[in-house]
Amino acid sequence: MSGLTVLIKKKADGSAALSCRRSDGSVTWQRQEGTHGAFFPLHDLTHFAVETELGYGKGFFGLVAEGWDITDFGRPWPRGPLPAQALLAEVLVGFLDQERAAGELWSADELRTSTAAYASQSGVALKADLSDADLQRIRARRGALFAQWSALGAGETLALTFHVAAGDVAPLA
Repeated sequence: MSGLTVLIKKKADGSAALSCRRSDGSVTWQRQEGTHGAFFPLHDLTHFAVETELGYGKGFFGLVAEGWDITDFGRPWPRGPLPAQALLAEVLVGFLDQERAAGELWSADELRTSTAAYASQSGVALKADLSDADLQRIRARRGALFAQWSALGAGETLALTFHVAAGDVAPLA
């Protein structure tokens, strides 16, 4: 898989901007204004933690690296339904977003129950076979990313490299 440079800019007004530059030089980006400016940087960093820690090359960032635009991830779904791994990443990130909002740490058993309920309601075959240790690893990575984001001043940008295939996922210097 080709690399992807992920840039999240923190703006003075509380908004943010996500920009993803592919190895071929093409870029997809999105402004995150209003309440989205507070929510989406943390949501996107949670995606980064989940997808890098689990080696998901077909999650959100992997698909963007392959050429999907950010606007492809929503109605009218121009590229069709999400691949299974991307859907599972979305469910995992949603679970972690919900536990963060609740101020609690939920178990892998609770994740499996939540995923099974989602799969049943949506009619998709989906299984989250993660352990509590997997969740701890993801949370630790997410926590480090959140700390980097929190330390940024207005107008500064968090730059990360997403490259699961080579196991090379590190902040840019």
